[in-house]
Amino acid sequence: MHDAPPLVEKEPLSGGLKQRHLTMLGLGGVIGAGLFVGSGAGIAVAGPGIVLSYLIAGGLAMLIMRMLGEMSAAMPASGAFSVHAERALGRWAGFSVGWLYWFLLVVVLAVEATGAAQIAHGWVPSVPQWGWVLIFMVFFTAANLAAVKNFGEFEFWFATLKVTAIVLFLALSVLAIFGVLPHTEPVGLTNLTGQGGFLPHGWSGVISGVLAVVFAFGGLEVVTIAAAESDDPARAVGRAVRSAVWRILFFYVGSMLVIVSVLPWSSMQPGKSPYVMVLDHIGVPGAGQIMNIVVFVALLSALNANLYGSSRMVFSLAERGEAPRGLLKVTRGGVPRRAVLASVAFGFLSVLLNLKWPDSVFLYLLNAVGAVLLFVWGLIAVSQLRLRPRIEREAPERLVLRMWAFPYLTWVALLAMGAVIVLMLTDATARPQLLWSAGATAAVLAVAGLRELRARRSRR
Repeated sequence: MHDAPPLVEKEPLSGGLKQRHLTMLGLGGVIGAGLFVGSGAGIAVAGPGIVLSYLIAGGLAMLIMRMLGEMSAAMPASGAFSVHAERALGRWAGFSVGWLYWFLLVVVLAVEATGAAQIAHGWVPSVPQWGWVLIFMVFFTAANLAAVKNFGEFEFWFATLKVTAIVLFLALSVLAIFGVLPHTEPVGLTNLTGQGGFLPHGWSGVISGVLAVVFAFGGLEVVTIAAAESDDPARAVGRAVRSAVWRILFFYVGSMLVIVSVLPWSSMQPGKSPYVMVLDHIGVPGAGQIMNIVVFVALLSALNANLYGSSRMVFSLAERGEAPRGLLKVTRGGVPRRAVLASVAFGFLSVLLNLKWPDSVFLYLLNAVGAVLLFVWGLIAVSQLRLRPRIEREAPERLVLRMWAFPYLTWVALLAMGAVIVLMLTDATARPQLLWSAGATAAVLAVAGLRELRARRSRR
């Protein structure tokens, strides 16, 4: 039988992250290219109903973050939900969710590095795309090999720029809706109720919109990984989660509401950022280049955060004997240097696959991690169901952040994730991604199961 490890263990990593770092990491962690560019796909299938799609998907993300925040405030660890899963369910769970999340980060890292390189190449064509990728990887590797506060500072300013951009966008859009800006006329509810009504494709369109946008909320988890390296992990993660979940929902839902209010949803063009279209419509000069800069910063921010998160996750796995022990080497400043280099190496391999075979080998890799986030979220919910009673029994004073309406909303979140999986199975576009991700998850679970069997035999 699995012996549950203690609730709180000493963390060997440095404590250089401040409250402002975690707060902005929580705010900026999910504000990326998926929102600025990818939201157009959701508007195309849901129309103005995309607002409801984001409310549903955002509500699920808020529940997951509240659960994760509760456990991370009570039991801060660099492996976050991987450590929680091990404590709640056994080594197989910690091993599986940890490696799957690491795999997810190093593959997605390639998309971010390639996307940023494409934008930079457009600005400076004399430097080839692969050259920009190399520059970004080397730069952020150096930043992550230095003190952890460097990561915190980069993310703080990246997130500040993204949040500022969205606030300005919302302000300009609201002024345009009321006809306050020059050369604009009040639009009222015309675009929300015209063009087929608020739900032009009915509730099926809203559900399709949920599938299109739910994974855009991935990335919030990194703030709980980073909390272990703050000066006061329990208080820091509690504050970061409280401030992040509501504001992020406001940014996402607010953005969608003003976009479909300013422009008819049917005018959205595939592959073009809705934000650029709105800014062009209200007469902001150089709107395309402005959003290019914002998207560029968002991609670099995500690259930096994913490199950090993947290195801490594999370090935590090594601490628990689930990854090579050689990755435990820590510098005097408390940075897991070998874990950073290992994550960079696999991340760079993913970049090379993306550059060389974007439509074959890398596409299979991307599909294999596309729905892994649902597995991670599912184990977070199950872990919280198991750990909450244990924390209340052993250390109730550590419950400084509590999940709302426990256990009912935890079960609601699990049912919602099950519904998303069923919907992905019935959607021709999403089905291959789900099946590939299920295959990757099954492979990792099989390895975890074999390790458990071998461990039991050795104990006997």
